[in-house]
Amino acid sequence: MDDKRAVLIEKIKNAIIEMVHHSDAVIKVNFSNYLSEKLSHDYTYMSNLFSEVQGTTIEQFIIAHKIERIKEFIIYGELNITEIAWKMNYSSVAHLSNQFKKMTGLSPSHFKKLKDKRRSPLEEI
Repeated sequence: MDDKRAVLIEKIKNAIIEMVHHSDAVIKVNFSNYLSEKLSHDYTYMSNLFSEVQGTTIEQFIIAHKIERIKEFIIYGELNITEIAWKMNYSSVAHLSNQFKKMTGLSPSHFKKLKDKRRSPLEEI
């Protein structure tokens, strides 16, 4: 694979991880605009390249990371589910809950009740 393409994919991943995991700001940006502006590339080009090389879409990558971040919030218990939905830019608690259940097989409340609150290392997502 071309080095420039590999570098761009790593930059996309890092930008998403930075935005989802390392920003205390409420996520209110459109990720496609954010990535295009931050990396100075057309989103469609980046999306096609990412899918081709990673075997998943940028959107699915973002969702996977958002779910891991939501797990963190649930485990630490500092925010309730409504606050988490707002902070992670979900249109509603129902939307967050549906996506969480689709990705994990558990509702956020059931996840919270689990004694063994295992999270996936970022490298494995």
